[in-house]
Amino acid sequence: MRVLLHVDLDQFQAAVEFRRHPELRGKPVIVGGHGDPQEPRKVVTCASYPARGYGVHAGMPLRSAARKCPDGIFLPLDMAAYSEASDEVIELLRTFPVRVEVLGWDEAFLAADTDDPEGLAREIRSAIEELDLTCAIGIGDNKLRAKLATGFAKSVGKSGDSEVEVADAGTGIFRLTGENWFELMSDRPTSALWGIGTRIAKRLADLGISTVAELAGADRQVLAAEFGPGTGPYLWLLGRGAGDTDVITEPRIPVGHSKSETFPQDLTERAELDAAVLRLATAVAQEVAENGRITVRVGVTVRTNTFYTRTKQRKLPEPTTDVAEIAQAALAILGRFELDRPIRLLGVRLELLPE
Repeated sequence: MRVLLHVDLDQFQAAVEFRRHPELRGKPVIVGGHGDPQEPRKVVTCASYPARGYGVHAGMPLRSAARKCPDGIFLPLDMAAYSEASDEVIELLRTFPVRVEVLGWDEAFLAADTDDPEGLAREIRSAIEELDLTCAIGIGDNKLRAKLATGFAKSVGKSGDSEVEVADAGTGIFRLTGENWFELMSDRPTSALWGIGTRIAKRLADLGISTVAELAGADRQVLAAEFGPGTGPYLWLLGRGAGDTDVITEPRIPVGHSKSETFPQDLTERAELDAAVLRLATAVAQEVAENGRITVRVGVTVRTNTFYTRTKQRKLPEPTTDVAEIAQAALAILGRFELDRPIRLLGVRLELLPE
């Protein structure tokens, strides 16, 4: 029987720090920025479970995290260490009779032909524990259900707002398939579905669709009229638990590369803005060229202190690897903005010639 497994490493960045600093286990560890909780405009990228107990979560400003968790231990990001640990886990997963699709540092889909997926999941969890890391594993008959099953594997609770207790929830391994989809998902909000964010959930609620069951029973023509002929029916399928089953084992070739920076203090002087864009564009262009990729389009993103965000871009006259040409193109694009407000963030993105 072909099944999909979703492996999700627990509190990954914090867990990597625990391997180096065992004395921090069980303490409220918060990873982000340079490890300075008073550093402006830096956010939490990972919080240990004790820190989450104080209400700290990823994406929260470090200053807010410090207020919520005065005893928190703040650590700087160490991208190289997290990447190395991730590679360890992925190489380990590839030693099992599975096909591996890497989703990011801390998660992957596995396709396996087995009649005992729970047994396989237990073996994988034990092997990852040997690396001094832990994970939750969701089992499903497609990627959507496997991904959502991981949430059940991590948490103990009830199905939505109903009184249905979820057996095996919180045990680290959980299976979600077409057989138990509606039993477990019907009463959950549409935002519980992978692929539906708060904005789409709000638009669905305006149509009187608040739960997964209501989405599954919605009129597809109404959905198509609201969201378009492609997205509308796709949302209806999500409500029924339909999802992709293909596992892509080849590394995805990036179609673009970008860098952005949120400034400690808003920039107001044109010279400062020019210098920042030139620096970002030069850095990203050099990285692209070093990887042997060719740039075809340049984009610049500007975010003001009121969080108004706009992106402008232009196609280059010819594909190029010339760093100076790319940087000058980014500078010219910046000149198309009305820079009449303090600037909080600048970003440069390069679209690349397909390989």
